[in-house]
Amino acid sequence: MRGFTAILFDLDHTLCTHEQDAETVYYGAFEVAGIEPFGEPDALWAALSDSPPPTPDDRLAYLADGFASVADGHGRSVDARALARGFDEVVDHSAVAFREGAEVALEAARAHAPVGLLTNGPAHRQSAKLEALGLMDAFDAVVFAGDMPRRKPHRDPFERALDELGVEAPGALYVGDSLKYDVAGAKGAGLRVAWCPADGEDDPGEHAPEYVLGSLAELVDVLGGSG
Repeated sequence: MRGFTAILFDLDHTLCTHEQDAETVYYGAFEVAGIEPFGEPDALWAALSDSPPPTPDDRLAYLADGFASVADGHGRSVDARALARGFDEVVDHSAVAFREGAEVALEAARAHAPVGLLTNGPAHRQSAKLEALGLMDAFDAVVFAGDMPRRKPHRDPFERALDELGVEAPGALYVGDSLKYDVAGAKGAGLRVAWCPADGEDDPGEHAPEYVLGSLAELVDVLGGSG
């Protein structure tokens, strides 16, 4: 068997998918803010940087910048902050489901070594997802990097997770979907990586994860194979 001393997982788009309809959230933000809708959900996602806000306090500013960008594209002047607050009010963080193969992967990981969770979201948001999935007690260590000064891909969250698990980086495996945050971040912190893209992407480019998974269920082979 491969000698992993610990297996760590990302949460969003790795272990779980978001089940709430994007249109419900987008147009619900306008309803809560009392603003006539314009644009489409895809325009907001495109306007938002793929970089998460540096601290939880900046989340509303991050969302407001996205709405402001969409408004500019439609020649509208709106209270983007009100739309951001509406967005946060409408989002149901408990509306999640296991990604295909996630339960099998978790079972195999727990049978192999200590298991940790490292997510860029803050505890107040991610705990609702863990509770909905029945995972509140599923991990030996949980790090909510959204409550830390630095998030993935910075090495600090990875080092905290390793410290809590009591293992060194070279022996640990990190499982995630994002090349930028999960693969590059874990590699930079010295961990081995299993990349399981959620969007059909199959080219890791320069990031070179040790394993590329077509499904999370394939983690069983990674943990049980020889080599």
